[in-house]
Amino acid sequence: MTTSLNMFRRVAATRFGWRTTRLLFFVVFSLSSKQAFSQQTSLNLLLNGVTTHFNYGSQNNTLKDYKKGVLGAQIGASFQAGITTHFSLVPELYVVMKGGRLLANNPLTTTPSTVRLYTLEVPVLARFHLGRFYLNGGPYVNYTLGGTMLAEGTDVTPQKKMAIDFGHTNGTFNHWETGAQVGVGYAFPLRKKRLAIDVRYSYGLSSVSNGVDRYNRFLNVGLLVSQPWATNPLGRKHY
Repeated sequence: MTTSLNMFRRVAATRFGWRTTRLLFFVVFSLSSKQAFSQQTSLNLLLNGVTTHFNYGSQNNTLKDYKKGVLGAQIGASFQAGITTHFSLVPELYVVMKGGRLLANNPLTTTPSTVRLYTLEVPVLARFHLGRFYLNGGPYVNYTLGGTMLAEGTDVTPQKKMAIDFGHTNGTFNHWETGAQVGVGYAFPLRKKRLAIDVRYSYGLSSVSNGVDRYNRFLNVGLLVSQPWATNPLGRKHY
């Protein structure tokens, strides 16, 4: 068996190159691994740094050349409930800091400005497993607890920092936001826990502010550290 495998590897390397062959063997090994992330019902700890920024909508295209991301944190938990071998349901609950920054001479604030939002977010994801790889996606709802807006000063005007106001008039912000998330991941089995790299794009469907559209849309790369769950209320029962 070993001789045949080595012969296959040499033939594949001759035809496709060693780099492509190694990648092929890695994918085949990952998909065929019995230590798949899929069968595990687990509680996952979320503790990540995130870089978020705003999309200002089609009516504010002139702002896209001035926008920058802001660094924040994400702290919470994710529960993966394995329903079948290749499918799980993943509700999450976490606190995440979102926001965006505009550079100097922008058409909205002129001086550099930064908005930071402190929010509570609940996504519910459908997760499909292929060995150690997985794909997931689903809706989320977000509640903004509070936030700040910082306008940097100039030689003639001082720096100004204020708390954001909530309401329905121009210049105010909304408590509620909805959107969708989609992404991929790869799980590394450890002795008693599992570590997964999760790459996810968050697409805000509703604006977080009034008067000027601000949509939370950003890519996030995170780490999930999971602890296997003793029982799974959603899993299949075998009699």
